[in-house]
Amino acid sequence: MNIKETIQQLIGDALAGCVQSGVLSSVQFPPFNVETPRMKDHGDYATNVAMLLAPQEKKPPREIAQQIIKHLPSDDSRIDKVEIAGPGFINFFISQSCWLSAFRNISLQGSSYGQSQLGTGKKINIEYVSANPTGPLHIGHGRGAAVGDALANIMAAVGYSVSREYYINDTGNQMDLLGKSVYIRYLQLLGKDVSFPDDCYQGDYIEEIAREIVTQQGEVYQEKGESESLPFFISYAVDSILKGIQKDLSDFDAHFDTWFSEKTLHQEHAVERALGQLKEKGHTYESEGNLWFSSMRFGDDKDRVIVRDTGVPTYFASDIAYHLNKLERGFDRIINIWGADHHGYIPRVQAVIQAFGKSRETVEVLLVQFVNLLRGGTPVAMSTRSGTFVTLREVLDEVGTDAVKYSFLTRRSDAHLDFDLEIAKKQSDENPVYYVQYAHARICNIVKFAEQQGISLPLPDEVNLELLNLPEEIHLIKQLSSFPELVENCALTLEPHRITIYLNELLSSFHRYYHRGKLDGGKRVVCGDVELSRSRLWLVNTIKVVIKNGLSLLGVSAPVKM
Repeated sequence: MNIKETIQQLIGDALAGCVQSGVLSSVQFPPFNVETPRMKDHGDYATNVAMLLAPQEKKPPREIAQQIIKHLPSDDSRIDKVEIAGPGFINFFISQSCWLSAFRNISLQGSSYGQSQLGTGKKINIEYVSANPTGPLHIGHGRGAAVGDALANIMAAVGYSVSREYYINDTGNQMDLLGKSVYIRYLQLLGKDVSFPDDCYQGDYIEEIAREIVTQQGEVYQEKGESESLPFFISYAVDSILKGIQKDLSDFDAHFDTWFSEKTLHQEHAVERALGQLKEKGHTYESEGNLWFSSMRFGDDKDRVIVRDTGVPTYFASDIAYHLNKLERGFDRIINIWGADHHGYIPRVQAVIQAFGKSRETVEVLLVQFVNLLRGGTPVAMSTRSGTFVTLREVLDEVGTDAVKYSFLTRRSDAHLDFDLEIAKKQSDENPVYYVQYAHARICNIVKFAEQQGISLPLPDEVNLELLNLPEEIHLIKQLSSFPELVENCALTLEPHRITIYLNELLSSFHRYYHRGKLDGGKRVVCGDVELSRSRLWLVNTIKVVIKNGLSLLGVSAPVKM
């Protein structure tokens, strides 16, 4: 149990005590927050529970706060003092011994520090990237991969059983267009005078696939005609593009447990079965020859066509079957990570979940905004139709996986992101991943230097943490001890970017501490006092542990040399 959870439990016990003594009448309490105040004078943690209780108790919040404090244990060594602030906030000041106890556990837990059992026993499906196999991945897909992979790591770290999934959209008009695009390029390569329509896929990769077919098949399909040839060209193009996607994602260190083909939903009649279930439940109707899903009944802004008057199911029909499939696989939570242009799909998918008898909160959607690619501050033009777009592969080859991943996770997923290729290659603090990785390498050098001076990292029962009493040291200890809370908050809010913010703040504190030592020899990590040096060595090594664990959750390496 981390310190925040300890405070929450103490408050819960105090509330129960207030009810038992008749001070409070409420049987059920509203959800309350325990947060770290922005101002140090307001304590280490604060709660708004008294203000939330005031309306239902019909009492002033400060009066309720006083009663809660009275029912807190008076001899708890973990708490230095408790104060009431403002309209009724309760501020908790944690004892140094409590901080040091939490801090000592960091090195003891090592690579498992930050993990918890928050989601134990719950199955979660995270679907991300899911780019159509009609062309190579672009950097927007890369951002989705970075967000999805980091979130999956975080959810697994807090105890969820996580399944990472890629949904392959391998049916529909787009597949016909892809096959047609390759087929026409094939004919052109064989010397046929055929025009290439503007609505076809224009990229060089189309010609490359066509050239492969010419090499392997020769002129076999030249005289067969488009209708007879198209199935082969579709199949070949999809397989070729999908292999490229899988290779790019593997090199990006984004791995999936399941590659789910939309085609299988039709082959196994899952679409018909899903629509049949909706019909049986009375959630469909016919109008103007179309079959409609009554999605307005479940909060959507309008009803949706699921089968056209031609008898052909819509794309949404496949989505219905796909999400029913996820429910049937027993997932407690379903997280879809989509591009920002899919915002309108959220209500209809949640409506489907409700129609199948589940809470709409079973499905959560993270939207990933576009990436503005820059080179030295100048925008780089991108277009998925013209074929002039910059692929994820090109960016990876130029700047490397770590730089791309970390940069893509420096902001909320639904916020626009500028990514400058030149900055990503710099070996300076201007490059966000270099700033963090260099700090990890610097600490490794400090530990190595100490060992060369005959000062080894102490064992847990040897280190004297009481010697760490500089304001900078105490601040670092508090930051480091809050890491498990941070990881859980990332899981609860579905915001992996919070880890990059945390790491930047932690390293800002570390650099202030390190540079103060350079100005004052007595405050160096390795100083004239051996016992003090060993205590400080423990501190910086703990920072190294947390940096590495944080980077690991993001899918980024922690080099020991740079």
